[in-house]
Parts: sequence; structure tokens; C-alpha cells
Amino acid sequence: MRKLSYLIILAGVLIMLYPKGSEWYNDRQQQKLLEEAEQAYSEIVPSATAPAGTDLSKPYAEVTQLLAEESAAEEPVPSATPDIEVGGKITAIIEIDKIDLKLPVLEGATKNNMKHAAAHMKETAPIGAVGNAAIAAHRSRTAGRLFNRLNEVGEGDTITIITSGHEYKYVVYGVSIVEPTDVSVLKGKDDDKILTLITCDPLVDPTHRLIIHAKLT
Repeated sequence: MRKLSYLIILAGVLIMLYPKGSEWYNDRQQQKLLEEAEQAYSEIVPSATAPAGTDLSKPYAEVTQLLAEESAAEEPVPSATPDIEVGGKITAIIEIDKIDLKLPVLEGATKNNMKHAAAHMKETAPIGAVGNAAIAAHRSRTAGRLFNRLNEVGEGDTITIITSGHEYKYVVYGVSIVEPTDVSVLKGKDDDKILTLITCDPLVDPTHRLIIHAKLT
């Protein structure tokens, strides 16, 4: 009977520690990606160039569906710590000083890429180019992780994107909350160089998408 009591107590302790362990693992993977990017700027691949007239409806729907799923922070902690398995190359680093954000950006908004980083939608314009370059990331329920604090960004704030040999400064001009199907957020505007950040809203049980629009200065 005493042995059973000990097992129940141990199980309770493990359940309590699980969220912290999961958070630690995902933070570690994200930090490894960031260090890799900072140590190899010359090897960062440029963003893909999307063909003119690309239909963005399907890729946008896939991204918004990924954002609606459980955050990477709630995924199980592996029994061992393997090498990071991602499908895309590091294409940039995104920094937003206002919310103390610094994340690697991977090429291709896939489930694997978005586990520990932000992801550039390869179907949209390249970063720094004419058109609308879209970057998506999860909002973790843990304060300060991924795009968790993106709702604190407002008009006039600066978003910095660092790529191989370039540093781009975008100034926020629009913040909106839209339906998950509203692909119009990916439209370009004349010859402007636009950056669009996409995440889920609200933080828990998301029904909409939080959109940040910024323009290259």
C-alpha cells in the first residue's frame, strides 16, 4: 500500500514537471537554431522567389491551420535530445526590440519548421523585395516565447530582419485581427516592400489570426 502511495506521488510530481521540461526542450532547440544562424550569416540562403501570379489561398490555409494546432511548447519531450530536424534552411533572423524577440527564420512554413522557429512562406515575396513577404510563427502559452507577445507590437514599431549581408528595417503601419480564411492579408501594394507577420489569436483556443503589416524604410 505504501509503495502504491509513493508511485502515485511520483506520478503527480512528474505531471507537474512536464510543462517545464517541454518548455526547456523547445527553448534549447530554438537557441541552437539561433546560434547556428548567428555563426553562419554567409551561409544563410536567400528567400525563395515566388512565381508571379502564385495562388496563395492553399498555402495560406495550410499555415493558418498549423497556427490553430497546439503550440510546439505543448509537444512531448523526447526521451533523448536528437539533432534538430527541419525541412527548410535558415533564411534570416527576425528581431523586434519592443518585445525582446529574436528568432531564426526558416524557409517554408511547415509543421517541423514552425516547432522551434518562425517560418517564411516561400510562396510569398522574398524578404527585402518588392511585394509582400510573410513570416508565420506560433504563440506559445509561455510568456515571451515565439510570437507570444506579438499583440504588443503597434504602429510605428520597428521590425529588423537580418539576412546574408543585409539588415532590413521595417516599420509597422497596420495591425489587424482577421478570419483564418482572409488571404487578402498577403496582397502586395504597388512597388512597396511589405513584411507581414502572422500568428494565432486569441492565445488560447484561437479562432482568428493576428496580422502585423510593416513596410521597408
